[in-house]
Amino acid sequence: MLGPQCCENPPVLNPLSGSGHVEKLGGLDAYLSGSPDSEKCVLLVSDIYGYEAPNLRALADKVAASGFYVVVPDYFYGDPYDPSHEERPVHVWMKDHGPDKGFEDTKPVLEAIKNKGITAIGAAGMCWGGVKVPIAILGAEDDFLTPPALVKQFEEILASKPEVSSYVKIFLNVSHGWTTRYDIKDPEAVKAAEEAHKEMLDWFVTYVK
Repeated sequence: MLGPQCCENPPVLNPLSGSGHVEKLGGLDAYLSGSPDSEKCVLLVSDIYGYEAPNLRALADKVAASGFYVVVPDYFYGDPYDPSHEERPVHVWMKDHGPDKGFEDTKPVLEAIKNKGITAIGAAGMCWGGVKVPIAILGAEDDFLTPPALVKQFEEILASKPEVSSYVKIFLNVSHGWTTRYDIKDPEAVKAAEEAHKEMLDWFVTYVK
């Protein structure tokens, strides 16, 4: 399910952004950052605007600087959502890029990561479903799809499962997409995004071992 907030603040895509590089991994083009000799990997899954978003790549580089090998796959095969194509609104675009296909595409990517000798893999941006792994949920105060009331329900459900380590936080005065589609010229937006980035990175450092 997508809502209007999913399409707000579209980034200016730049295939040359970031300090990493792009290569094939598990059949997909992927932006890679960090040392491939690391035994710890973080898989970052983009929003509908894809893996060439500069803020997303900057986040990948930030995570990589803490010792992780970071993989950002191009799940859209060079076809991210483009709001300028009015004849192809997001609900039509989604028919070609459903999450089920993304789930299947992830399997060979994970195998390719493991074949590099990596022994611990974390992920951000994708739903873990019923998998019993540590999970953190960082929510926005202004979010149509996952409003604070729903995030609180997630928190209650996770609290009832002590066997699963969890962390839930709602960030005030921010909207859906604030962690990667923020205005780099807005100090408050940058501050809020960086706070969320730190929370995410601390989580990875604690549990991806």
